[in-house]
Amino acid sequence: MSHRRSALISGAGIAGPALAYWLNEYGWQVTVVEAAPGIRPGGQTVDLRGAGRTVIERMGLMPAARAACVEQKGIAWVDASGRHRSEMPVDAFGGDGIVSEVEILRGDLASLLYSAADDHVEYLFGTRITALDDSGDEVTVTLSDGTVRTVDLVFGADGPHSAVRRSVFGPEEDVVHPVGGYTAWFTAPSTSMDTHGWYEMFQAPGGLVASIRPDTDPTRMKASLAFASEPLMYDRNDIDAQRSLIAERFAGTGWHAPQLAEAARTAEDFYLDALVQVRMDSWTSGRVALVGDAGYCPCPLTGMGTSLALVGAYVLAGELAAADGDHRRAFARYEQVLRPYVEQGQQMPGGGMKMFAPKSAFVIRVGQMLNRAITSRVLQPLARKMFFSHAENIELPDYSTAPEQQMSEQLRSAR
Repeated sequence: MSHRRSALISGAGIAGPALAYWLNEYGWQVTVVEAAPGIRPGGQTVDLRGAGRTVIERMGLMPAARAACVEQKGIAWVDASGRHRSEMPVDAFGGDGIVSEVEILRGDLASLLYSAADDHVEYLFGTRITALDDSGDEVTVTLSDGTVRTVDLVFGADGPHSAVRRSVFGPEEDVVHPVGGYTAWFTAPSTSMDTHGWYEMFQAPGGLVASIRPDTDPTRMKASLAFASEPLMYDRNDIDAQRSLIAERFAGTGWHAPQLAEAARTAEDFYLDALVQVRMDSWTSGRVALVGDAGYCPCPLTGMGTSLALVGAYVLAGELAAADGDHRRAFARYEQVLRPYVEQGQQMPGGGMKMFAPKSAFVIRVGQMLNRAITSRVLQPLARKMFFSHAENIELPDYSTAPEQQMSEQLRSAR
């Protein structure tokens, strides 16, 4: 290499730090910018399943990930009295059901990924990209702190509302597709709410869904309030208005919904967003590429967001190493290797929003019957193949013999 190649990544969630880790492994000089003041703590639980779990293993982080796991017995659909109407234990479907064998708080996973390479990767928190200029030979990036960086490549790992994507690929509405609902996520006190280790979900007619699941702190619960809806006009920066929207939607709803709506009013980590998928014909343009939710958000209902982010970061960095930094060749291979996995990962579960947030009591009962049926010994193998094996459907390439990997190993030996 005539010079040490450089990259700037926007976003320090899951995809960004994972990509930073692998690029650093291949000898790149990496800077990550993140609008938040630090790695965002807490968050809801995310799944480590299939190829995503393999990536974590190849990073050597699986023991730490397992140590940080949230212990859960599985998912249970409950009625207004809290009685379990159907259950899917965590060991169903080989540990890859709706609640997987390895579940970790999003913030804890992000912290693990950050710590894996923080000594060698530059992180600029409280900072975002304000302008990009791709000359064809390099990218000039203006940051919100007023500094200007010139790098070889820029990567957008900044979520479904990606600013990098808007700047380079065009308007959000062209590629972000609502699936028919909204979800508020937040942390609630566990006072008078005990799931006994289960992730409990209550569905009410009218497309309303309330759920709570264990946290690593026994005094707290991870909660969500979701509802089916056509696209709504609301200010994404007006949190108080969003809290009021949730309170109005769930007024008079049974089970723990009133307590959760009240907890949402004061939760510091309250977050409301539409359930969407990001679908694009290409994730690359010139010297800019998208990774994770910025390029191919699958929707939380698929349970595939973390796997796609981890695998996408691994493949993108690996193909750059295999191509000895030739981004044109690497970007083409990134699309070729990853797209079939993304397309399968974006397949919505049976019934989609209609079964997740049913409009009628009849459909709620049908869903509970189906959940009991697919966990039966007879139907589990078929259901696993149809619904719970998407995370495995890629053969991860081995990039350990790539030219840049060899160069990186030589540099480490020289130190």
